[in-house]
Amino acid sequence: MNPLLGWALAVLVVITGWQSYGWQGVFFALTVVVFWLLLQFNRSIRVMKNAAGAPKGHLDSAVMLNAKLKAGVPLMTVLTLTKSLGVKIADSPETYRWTDGGGSSVTLVFDNGRLRSWTLDRPQPADEPAGPAP
Repeated sequence: MNPLLGWALAVLVVITGWQSYGWQGVFFALTVVVFWLLLQFNRSIRVMKNAAGAPKGHLDSAVMLNAKLKAGVPLMTVLTLTKSLGVKIADSPETYRWTDGGGSSVTLVFDNGRLRSWTLDRPQPADEPAGPAP
């Protein structure tokens, strides 16, 4: 969610609380806003805790991650999908890489915390021997 939209909704809830119930409505609205902020903070901490417990830059399947990605997805959602922190490739633009056990990797480019582009790199399959078939 856009932070400006979130804060605008919070102010709208406080104003509505004031108009409906006076000071009691303001206190209730502030309680709801603080509760919402705590829920968002708890989600962020849980995602980072799960990501910190996994090997850096490793994921189960690069192909599956590639299929689930969409432009504009926030970094927090990508961390939820990969369940690990990515290996930072570049600072400007922010570029991270995740690799799976088969050698396939996904390189993601972020702009202001949102996914801008990504590429899937798959290893070339080894050529089969050209010998006669049994």
